[in-house]
Amino acid sequence: MKLAIGCDEAAYDLKQTLTAFMQERGVEVTDFGTYDNKPVLYPDIAYQVAREVAAGKFERAVLLCGTGIGVAITANKVPGVRAAQCHDTYSAERARKSNNAQILTMGAYIVGPALAKTILATWLDSEFQGGNSTQKVQRICDYEEAIAKETREANERREANERKAL
Repeated sequence: MKLAIGCDEAAYDLKQTLTAFMQERGVEVTDFGTYDNKPVLYPDIAYQVAREVAAGKFERAVLLCGTGIGVAITANKVPGVRAAQCHDTYSAERARKSNNAQILTMGAYIVGPALAKTILATWLDSEFQGGNSTQKVQRICDYEEAIAKETREANERREANERKAL
């Protein structure tokens, strides 16, 4: 499995721990930063990782910050991405089995290294189960496509109006 990982300075140490943990499990990990404890804007890293997942360059990704909230919000702005903030094993399992989440987010201020490893292992070992969840995940995708279509149409109308004004 190819997996991307990224974090802000608050989660740098946790990222190092989880990267080593995944490598021990035979997971191929690509690190998108940050690479030290200096402050960074986590949206930049989360967005880059989410774009790579959406493009199919990575099957899954892990994003970390102080709470896991900001990176989840950012990643979920990328069409085709389902990022789930999980701070317990049940949520991690359901994120995969019910929601087919490709990105796991956690907060270094919320979970310690031992629990984070357990959550990550649960998430890595879980697969989408389909069944009743298939319709639900498809509906999420349908809404996403509807929003994208509305945005394209609005942009086309704006551009047409701008051309008329010239």
